Amino acid sequence: MRNVAEIDSAQVSKSALKTFFNIASAWELSVEEGMKLLGLDSRSIYLSWKKRPELVRLDSGKLERLSYIFGIYKALQVLLPNPESADEWIKRPNSAAPFQGMSALDRMLSGDVADLYVVREYLDGQLKPRS
Repeated sequence: MRNVAEIDSAQVSKSALKTFFNIASAWELSVEEGMKLLGLDSRSIYLSWKKRPELVRLDSGKLERLSYIFGIYKALQVLLPNPESADEWIKRPNSAAPFQGMSALDRMLSGDVADLYVVREYLDGQLKPRS
């Protein structure tokens, strides 16, 4: 019999991956872009996670990456209520300091989790009311 922690880990991983792949679809990410955001080197692992998320147990590093991605997605939905505009923003060149003319996706695709954090923090800052 599996313990509660194993069941919770399995359910969290499954739900997180399903959410990620829905976001990847909305953002029209390639397999390679999705792999980079998840911090994966293996195309076959990425595709197996997409096909059978219920078999995956994500480690804390992957969950951290997903947390940032989910926060980015949510912030965009709030800032840009038109879903198409929100989904397209990620690929538009941006002159704001963290991007220096790159798109947010370009910054996120560096492969470093810190860049996901920077994009998330930038958007969170845009959500805060200005005094």
